[in-house]
Amino acid sequence: MPYPIYDWNKIANNYRGTLLLGNGASRAVDERFGYPSLVQHAFNRGLLTEDIQSLFRFFRTEDFELVLRLVWQATNVNQSLNIPDQRTREAYVHVRESLIQAIRNVHPEYQEVSVQIPSIYNFVKGFATAISLNYDLILYWAVMYGQDIPDRYSLKDCFVDGSFDEDWRRLRQPIWGNVSTTLAFYPHGSLVLARNLVETEFKLSGNGGGLLESILRAWQTEQCVPLFVSEGTAQQKINAIKGSSYLNTVYREVLTSLASDLVIYGWGLWEQDLYILDRMSASGINRVAISVYNGDQAYCNRAYEVVRQYLGPATAVQFFHSNSAGCWNNVA
Repeated sequence: MPYPIYDWNKIANNYRGTLLLGNGASRAVDERFGYPSLVQHAFNRGLLTEDIQSLFRFFRTEDFELVLRLVWQATNVNQSLNIPDQRTREAYVHVRESLIQAIRNVHPEYQEVSVQIPSIYNFVKGFATAISLNYDLILYWAVMYGQDIPDRYSLKDCFVDGSFDEDWRRLRQPIWGNVSTTLAFYPHGSLVLARNLVETEFKLSGNGGGLLESILRAWQTEQCVPLFVSEGTAQQKINAIKGSSYLNTVYREVLTSLASDLVIYGWGLWEQDLYILDRMSASGINRVAISVYNGDQAYCNRAYEVVRQYLGPATAVQFFHSNSAGCWNNVA
């Protein structure tokens, strides 16, 4: 018997706890996000020299951020000790420029997607917590958009004056006459996050229209590297997460203290990211709604089994059409 797939508005009132966004959410905004990986994109476009490809092979990773950080650190060590090493320096510059070019190729500018941001904001603010597994700027643009809307709602990413507030729970309390607050988190990091020479993590600044270019220029100053985990196996991603104060806090504290209901939008529930669901099981989630594209019953069957495997056999699972009115970037 096929699984029933509802319109979002039919079940929306039952789900106000946590929203989890996967790559399908970004693809719904702009199909350019449908690339297999940043490294594969760079390779296909001829952006990676043999030297750079050998670095990815040596470290057994497809994580651009990891390789960039490693050669950046090596360059800084050599420079501080006055060790001549032009080849390492050239490798760092080439990895950095390849990443910048790959991002420019696949990430839309704000003005190309701005018409969709109000709908995204209105959807996201209906939850207590929004979690994006994507490193792009879509959720952050929604956060910025909400700052200028006098609707008595707050959408916060828990960064205060550029630094993550370790006491993030206090930010759930509404202030200045607001009636509700949504906290946004990036378990895999984000383009807007960076770390400097001494591993201090911070949020880059810039306005919505020019933010992407501001981020890429900040990387070129050589004073920081991006903080996001784009590729890799589950264990590689967990290792990267544990090497970051912010990512580790989200992993340890946020994912284990969520509400009992969960909405999954645009996440394929692939093996390399199921550690997220495993971690969330500690929150006691017992009700899940999952978006479905094009009525895919095979996906419904797999998602149903995966969710009940990780969150428990008593977990109630419903499905809703990913393009139904009022959800994500679909106008209500």
